[in-house]
Amino acid sequence: MSPLITALRMTPSCIKPFFSKMPLITTNCAVLGVAIIAVQKDFDLLTGVIYSISTALGFALALVLLAGIRERLETEDTPTAMRGVPIALITAGLLAMAFMGFANVVPLP
Repeated sequence: MSPLITALRMTPSCIKPFFSKMPLITTNCAVLGVAIIAVQKDFDLLTGVIYSISTALGFALALVLLAGIRERLETEDTPTAMRGVPIALITAGLLAMAFMGFANVVPLP
């Protein structure tokens, strides 16, 4: 077992406040990632704004779809071993493969 997992199990009270800020942390990472990609691809202002808005819409669509699927799965009869995180990871993987079909539909300059 890794030392990090051992430390997390020994100090759950230190980790609890961190989980309440997890959506904010992941959103900040997504925003910074889009900004870095826009700079690396050397977009002009208009292309960068369009790229940022379309990326935000795609991210929001993925979150809404994943939330809807997870909510639906809570009411379904799933095996005990697949409830919670395992089915969420499988769902996220299938959703990622579905969205990979949209890669390079509109080629960027």
